[in-house]
Amino acid sequence: MGIDAKQVAQLRATTGAGMMDAKQALEETGGDIEKAIDVLRKKGVAKAEKKAERATREGRVYAYIHSNGKLGAIVEISSETDFVARNEKFLSFCHDVAMHVCALDPRYVTREEVPADLLEKEKEIYRAEMQGQNKPAEVIEKIIEGKINKWYSEVVLLDQPFVKDEDKTVGDLLKEHIAGLGENMQIRRFARFQIG
Repeated sequence: MGIDAKQVAQLRATTGAGMMDAKQALEETGGDIEKAIDVLRKKGVAKAEKKAERATREGRVYAYIHSNGKLGAIVEISSETDFVARNEKFLSFCHDVAMHVCALDPRYVTREEVPADLLEKEKEIYRAEMQGQNKPAEVIEKIIEGKINKWYSEVVLLDQPFVKDEDKTVGDLLKEHIAGLGENMQIRRFARFQIG
């Protein structure tokens, strides 16, 4: 089956992928746009992971103020080059992250930033909840691990479901942008402000 330029253009517009990547994904999926989007997302995540070690010394500090003027956020997002930091897609990502911070009020960027004593306190709370239940120790530990992962999705920015698309996390969104823009990016820090 031949892939026409119209399909390639449509896929590129939807995903921001390069022409050859879009064409290859469509050929791989027999022209199915939805499946091609999934193929490109998987490839993007793999590319993003390869770029994760590269230094990010450029970037932007971006401020978002909610329409009511009573809520706002500032985020620092870094990139490898100033060229990408000025890119419209990069700025759109900064806007989305700042808006997400306003909406979901995370406390940390990554799991590694969560203080060990706070994590241990959460585990103790969950262990106390499990006391008196006649379950094997390994089952209890699995349940506690699941509860901790749920807690991370509430307090850690990269683990939170993205406010505009809850099928992906902010971490997934970051990887997609790394793949799409072709260089490493990091969300360094954020601050959220609210009146009242």
